Amino acid sequence: MNPNAPESASDASEIDAIVFDHTDESIVGRNTPDPLRFAFSGKTGPHVGGSSVPVPQSKTQDVVLNALNTPATVKARCLYIHIPFCRVRCTYCNFFQYASSDQLIAEYFAALVMEIERKAAFAWTQSLPFQAVYVGGGTPTDLSADQIKQLGQLIRTRFPLTPDCEITLEGRVNRFSEAKFESALEGGFNRFSLGVQSFDSKVRRAAKRLDDGDVVLETLQKMVRYNAAPIVIDLLYGLPHQTLDIWQNDLEMYIESGVDGVDLYQLLELQNLPMARLIEQGKLPQPANTATKAQMYQMGADFMARFHQRRLSVNHWASTNRERSIYNSLAKTSAEVLPIGAGAGGNFNGISAMQHRDMTAYIDAIQQQQFPIGMAFKGDPNARSLNQFKAAFDRGALLKRDCIAWFDRLMPLFEAWQDRGLVTITPQAVALTQAGQFWSVNLASSLIKVIQNESATRLAVA
Repeated sequence: MNPNAPESASDASEIDAIVFDHTDESIVGRNTPDPLRFAFSGKTGPHVGGSSVPVPQSKTQDVVLNALNTPATVKARCLYIHIPFCRVRCTYCNFFQYASSDQLIAEYFAALVMEIERKAAFAWTQSLPFQAVYVGGGTPTDLSADQIKQLGQLIRTRFPLTPDCEITLEGRVNRFSEAKFESALEGGFNRFSLGVQSFDSKVRRAAKRLDDGDVVLETLQKMVRYNAAPIVIDLLYGLPHQTLDIWQNDLEMYIESGVDGVDLYQLLELQNLPMARLIEQGKLPQPANTATKAQMYQMGADFMARFHQRRLSVNHWASTNRERSIYNSLAKTSAEVLPIGAGAGGNFNGISAMQHRDMTAYIDAIQQQQFPIGMAFKGDPNARSLNQFKAAFDRGALLKRDCIAWFDRLMPLFEAWQDRGLVTITPQAVALTQAGQFWSVNLASSLIKVIQNESATRLAVA
């Protein structure tokens, strides 16, 4: 091995500009007068690869036990709890696990409580406070009012939390009654994230959303009137039947609802989902193509600027100072995340873990006092640097001070993107243009691919 070769990202500034294929349009983008719509052939998924090393199944329990028995050193910490139930699977959803059933939910919740009690007792858990907690799914609001309250109280009493810890309950408007909302508040939840997707009833029905738009609007306004916690919603663009006029109305309904923030997400064409089958059968029209979704993104970003919404990321805006989106911002950086529940994923003390998705396997593991781990990995040594890149592109700007070891080395790639209208370079930062913001995941994925390809080449010749 070359003794002068840098061993990590911290030494990267010692070698020359990074090498990549300047003709590869999947990396640099197309040279087009309309980069917003045509810089790439399509949007990549939200996750990028890494070089983590799998932990053999026979060693998983011991490795996880050792990690949790060791006090934490990373101060940025979050807790993720997964509730894998939904009344109905939305046609576009890739996360559906189990149909809501009172009996199955009760069995699962009992196991979940056991896992919370056990994991809360470890040295890693108790050594530093958590800054954000996210209860996601699935549809966590399908829990009963008592279960929601109990879950919130368990979080509050079992885990060390910062005084301003953000505790989010995700869900949908359907069957999220005032009684459930009040129970959530009593339990200590202080942020609510609700999937609206569209206020248009026809669009909603085609996506298997269960309430008409006027019901959704009225329910949101009721929750806002409590003035008790920030309410944020998701809107999805590119859905079947969702014209540009309907999308404009969705944006206007966000303002009318009075909620504290909104995420604007584009529909990704995922294979083997109900929506794809319905389109093939002629029961749904084609969703918007990438160029139209780019136009919808532009409409959304311009609308938010016109109404002076505070931008928190390339996809998320706040209408009030109550919305902070702490979990989303921390989880995309080098924060550690403790996973709890079937299907939950996280990372702690150098270990990444994905828990069993299968309900029987999850409950059996909990009852046997085992960790319900389906897969575990030893972390990528460059994970922190790569996460910083992902977080920066999600924010819309990469600051030199945050990646000083890589900034100058990556300048040829940044210049190629600037030539294509995707970024603007200054001495201290690379800022994404509106086109770059739309393609932010592609840019982050391409940058990480370039880094990892070079690292692999260096190892091969060392």
